[in-house]
Amino acid sequence: MRSPTYTLFRNAIRGERQVVCSYDGRPRELCPHIIGINKSGEEVVLAWQFAGESSGRLPQWRCLKLAHVRDASARDGPWHEGGSHRTAQTCVSDIDLDINVHVRKRRR
Repeated sequence: MRSPTYTLFRNAIRGERQVVCSYDGRPRELCPHIIGINKSGEEVVLAWQFAGESSGRLPQWRCLKLAHVRDASARDGPWHEGGSHRTAQTCVSDIDLDINVHVRKRRR
């Protein structure tokens, strides 16, 4: 059974909605793109962080372990995409949902 945070991020991908949350004690504003399980069996999401706080420059791709996400909520707003994540992403090894494969291709 998936966590409530997993369900929130999965639904955000399906609806192309932004997610605001806290991760590692920093506020994040994200557009999640791929969700699933990593090689360690943890729930993870690959997301484009377009605003909030970061240890590096923004915007950028983020691999978030969902067990570390706090106070997550989805909201309407412009959908942000980063550079192609088709280049060997290593965040999600067992992909459940990918916006480019499962969501956008169905709309065409």
